[in-house]
Amino acid sequence: MSLRIFTEPQQGASYEELLAVAREAERLGFDAFFRSDHYLHMSGDGMPGPSDAWTTLAGLARDTSTIRLGTMMTSATFRHPGPLAITVANVDAMSAGRVELGIGAGWFAAEHEKYGIPFPGTGERFDRLEEQLAVITGLWSTDGGFSFDGEHYPVTDSPGLPKPVQRDGHAGGPPVLIGGMGKKRTPALAAQYADEFNLPFVPFEAGLEQHDRVRRACETIDRDPATLTHSAALVLCVGETEAELARRAEAIGREVEELRENGFAGLVDEVVEKAARYATSGQSRLYLQMLDLGDLDHLRLVAERVVPCL
Repeated sequence: MSLRIFTEPQQGASYEELLAVAREAERLGFDAFFRSDHYLHMSGDGMPGPSDAWTTLAGLARDTSTIRLGTMMTSATFRHPGPLAITVANVDAMSAGRVELGIGAGWFAAEHEKYGIPFPGTGERFDRLEEQLAVITGLWSTDGGFSFDGEHYPVTDSPGLPKPVQRDGHAGGPPVLIGGMGKKRTPALAAQYADEFNLPFVPFEAGLEQHDRVRRACETIDRDPATLTHSAALVLCVGETEAELARRAEAIGREVEELRENGFAGLVDEVVEKAARYATSGQSRLYLQMLDLGDLDHLRLVAERVVPCL
């Protein structure tokens, strides 16, 4: 079981705050630093305002040296697939091959309204996501001219440049992450394009059913299900004592018992047991959503007391 740090900068975070978390996560040996791709806070005033995910990751690519970097999830509504393929390839080169692309259909209507981004219906968003995956991975993996007869994103004889440093992912480029609870299209897209399937903040038993759907979708297209990594994202809230746990829960505006039920939360022994439960189910990676970016001692506690028990 590997642990990755996952942040939500749209809730309010400067680049310097994100860099401090990424560098400390790197120093402590966490596998990766991921950030959300949103342009509007979900609560509060969101100060100092949103930051662009890929601009941030480009900076972190130069300001870190070993930790992997990625998005959970880049919204397909935010960018055209050709420029996104170029951006990710650029950041992959800037990081010497440490980038991963999490991508989804988009869901937060309010941020589209606030920043003038079109927000089509669910069916069209998934159509666009499917075409984006085809174009992005095609541009990365095809040497020479790449063409795609898409309804939304037609491409004609593209040189597909620049190429990413990583070209050994399932779809011919950096690792691709797909996630979500859609029962048909989501598993099919994950089976066809993804290196990893992730479920964020989903109850454990419901998650097991969806992971099984994805495995069956792999079998349908004769892909070995074992070639797809399975993971989950959970809110992080760990303490060595009940008082410390309560303090951390209060700092992020959550209740301890609710977090114990739904998050990577509790005393050290409790979260070690939870990690083991996920591992036994076939999930080999957990993304720990760190909401209080100033509490670097939280990371140190997990690295020093939890990780050695995994």
